[in-house]
Amino acid sequence: PLGPTSYGDSPYQSSSTFAGNPYLISLDDMVSDGLMDRQLLIEAIGSPEFNASSDAVDFGSLYKWKLPLLNKAAAQFDDKSDSVLAKEYRKFCKDNKNCLDDYALFSALKKKFSDKAWSEWPDEFKFRKDKALREARQELVSEIKGCNFIQWVFDRQWSKLRTYANKKGIKIIGDLPIFVAMDSSDTWTNTALFCFDKNLVPTAVAGVPPDGFAADGQLWGNPLYNWEKMKKTGYAWWIERLKAALKRQDYVRIDHFRGFAAYWSVPFGEKTARNGKWIKGPGADFFKAIQKALGKDLPIIAEDLGVITEDVVALRDGFAFPGMKILQFAFGGGAQGEYLPHNYTANCVAYTGTHDNNTSRGWYENDASEKEKDYLRRYFSTDGWDVAWTMIRGIFASVAKVAIVPAQDLLSLGKEARMNYPGKARGNWSWRFRREMFTPHIEWRLKEITETYGREREKKVVPQDEAYQKAAEAASQAK
Repeated sequence: PLGPTSYGDSPYQSSSTFAGNPYLISLDDMVSDGLMDRQLLIEAIGSPEFNASSDAVDFGSLYKWKLPLLNKAAAQFDDKSDSVLAKEYRKFCKDNKNCLDDYALFSALKKKFSDKAWSEWPDEFKFRKDKALREARQELVSEIKGCNFIQWVFDRQWSKLRTYANKKGIKIIGDLPIFVAMDSSDTWTNTALFCFDKNLVPTAVAGVPPDGFAADGQLWGNPLYNWEKMKKTGYAWWIERLKAALKRQDYVRIDHFRGFAAYWSVPFGEKTARNGKWIKGPGADFFKAIQKALGKDLPIIAEDLGVITEDVVALRDGFAFPGMKILQFAFGGGAQGEYLPHNYTANCVAYTGTHDNNTSRGWYENDASEKEKDYLRRYFSTDGWDVAWTMIRGIFASVAKVAIVPAQDLLSLGKEARMNYPGKARGNWSWRFRREMFTPHIEWRLKEITETYGREREKKVVPQDEAYQKAAEAASQAK
């Protein structure tokens, strides 16, 4: 996900499903575009809060120096002028008014109330009283402008990046968590669409039931949707959410896809997820509404991992959404295991592992059982020495229409480079990729394996008659 992160630094607990993450903004590009004074940047880099030397992302440092720096640039920007940039900024604010106004006010109020959750704000703001919000917009005008400016800069930089990628034949896949964070502008501005009581306290929250990995289940704590009210609106909020996502990405992987078939509902206040129950989701009715709004061929990938029942499979296959195959899951059973490459169907996306897994080398060295290691070595006829690239070759050679490899596996890194430990509150999401890590040798290996299995960018095939015509014209000009 590309949204702004909050407590715990998780992109899956964002303060807005529509906004962009300011930490991803390039300050050098801002200087080049005339949106930041170079001296401002030099002073910020010289501050004690600046930390770029670590192999891990220091979110605390970013919060202390990058956000204030962006706000200083916003304060210096003349949004009232007749310059090309000012006109572009005003157009962005106008075009994105529906979601931007609420998010900017939400962010300004968060700052005003010392980053407290909106559920702890004074009642006139918690319940969005018109007079209080109107006065807040006047009082916090500079903070609101700062947020608008930052979102505009993010949008223009990301748009350039996506355009560049698309011109190179590269498609971008983005993640979309099914649920949103409790402390988000999404819930604050749309309380009627969630399962809240009259005091705006959740009546139930999301999670997953107990299994072999977690005896108490997993208590995520996200507020649940009021699907009956969602349906009455024609799923309008979700349609806008997907539209916004597809402005930034070419495909969307919906995290916890099974929640559309049925979701685990845990009474609010429970300490574990044990006492939850399955509740039927909106199912096919939801995706038919999305198709009506966005077109029949939806660019959606279904994250279909975990407890997958027949209703989930029917929903996924009924709309021809590709599911996921994780190679690290393949070696604990027999030859019929669904995650083994020879059992893949074409309509799937194959991964060596995801952000929630160890790296492939880390998995093999630290997590895999001796039985799994032995099966992997026999399956690929390998000694296990170059296990990450052995697994990369395994998914590239499969019939899966898409194969995805985490950067850590391309670099053959171990457990120290793991991105996320599900259930662990701190120390996640901080692995940092540096350009110099991607050596010419790794580039060559990736090119070689991509071409070997026909996964290179599609080349334009010129029809025979068109090719003949071009050849004839060239011959004529040569005479």
